[in-house]
Amino acid sequence: FTGSAFASAAIWQYESLKSRIQTYFEEARADWLDKIRPQKRGDFRKQVNSWWNNLTEGQRTVTGIIAANVFVFCLWRLPGMQRIMFTYFTSDPSSRALCSPMLLSTFSHFSLFHMAANMYVLWSFSSSIVSLLGCEQFIAVYLSAGVISTFVSYAAKMVTGRFEPSLGA
Repeated sequence: FTGSAFASAAIWQYESLKSRIQTYFEEARADWLDKIRPQKRGDFRKQVNSWWNNLTEGQRTVTGIIAANVFVFCLWRLPGMQRIMFTYFTSDPSSRALCSPMLLSTFSHFSLFHMAANMYVLWSFSSSIVSLLGCEQFIAVYLSAGVISTFVSYAAKMVTGRFEPSLGA
């Protein structure tokens, strides 16, 4: 999984760089169009756009991860989703589904405090680590760390003989 994650990140990084270069040249040609285009309206939209544009690349990247974690947290609160959540979003070495929960349980938090603390820490170092690695490699590290830590959890559960499901990485 880790090799695939980093290979995918490298391809994504290449394509992103290629797209930025193409966009640069297209913007240079289309600069005169900006002067004749009508301005977009809506104060809320402008405020959201201004907030988003003031974020660092790391904070934008982590915003997506935080949104995924909040979404999964909300799914845990829906009674109709409990069975699916326990099957695919908890890690348990005695479960039928072993591989997908290794990744999906990384986004699971049952406690609001636990999720908030994890997301705060992620947010706090996101700018520096993303500027060092790039957003593509950061996401590969994040996902790989989640899968590897779940694998270590599986191994620990096998050694101790405790096969109860757990949340998170």
